[in-house]
Amino acid sequence: MLTKEAVKQIWRSADAVCFDVDSTVIEDEAIDEMAEFCGVGEQVAAWTKKAMGGSVSFREALQERLKIINATEKQVQDFVENNPPKFTKGIETLIKLLQRRGVPVYLVSGGFKQVILPAARLLKIPADRVFANVLLFEDGKYAGFDKEQPTSESGGKGRVISILKKKYGYQKLVMIGDGATDMEACPPGDAFIGFGGNQIRQKVQLEAKWFVTDFNELISELSR
Repeated sequence: MLTKEAVKQIWRSADAVCFDVDSTVIEDEAIDEMAEFCGVGEQVAAWTKKAMGGSVSFREALQERLKIINATEKQVQDFVENNPPKFTKGIETLIKLLQRRGVPVYLVSGGFKQVILPAARLLKIPADRVFANVLLFEDGKYAGFDKEQPTSESGGKGRVISILKKKYGYQKLVMIGDGATDMEACPPGDAFIGFGGNQIRQKVQLEAKWFVTDFNELISELSR
């Protein structure tokens, strides 16, 4: 098992960094915000809580929430246009710093590509470094989600990391996120940093070897 010091050491020499998006890169949970936008906020927030607590499978929680939201393609477009990403304090500086150091940055999320890509563009993260779920529509109506995406089921983030390590040979890949699904992605990830700047998940706070509530902590560690 890695110690806190070992995690910090891997972080300082990371050759790839994967960030969770909701409650990590951005301040809120996009699926809850979208539900609010579609007028079904409370029902969906209850499912999000269940999913985070790990009491139901990720895919089941995703399926149920999307069924409740039942958003049309136009509603999703309107949501994206009217809700520019609220970036967590310090994340833009941190990602810029990693990019300047030549470290590839990935976004790995159980959220939706349609919602995440505008945020990725602002952070100058190429679309092929974004791994997330894809909403499907038929004649503009909600028709499910792409079940081929690894992020659409439990353990999906770990699968994405395995794919990246196999493809690029990363030796020191760091996963950063607020949720249990992020923590479970290490291994195969080489180190996990728990982030509690927006939401503190008790399990993550207790079990992560290095848990931070401010991205400045990660920035200053890189400057050591």
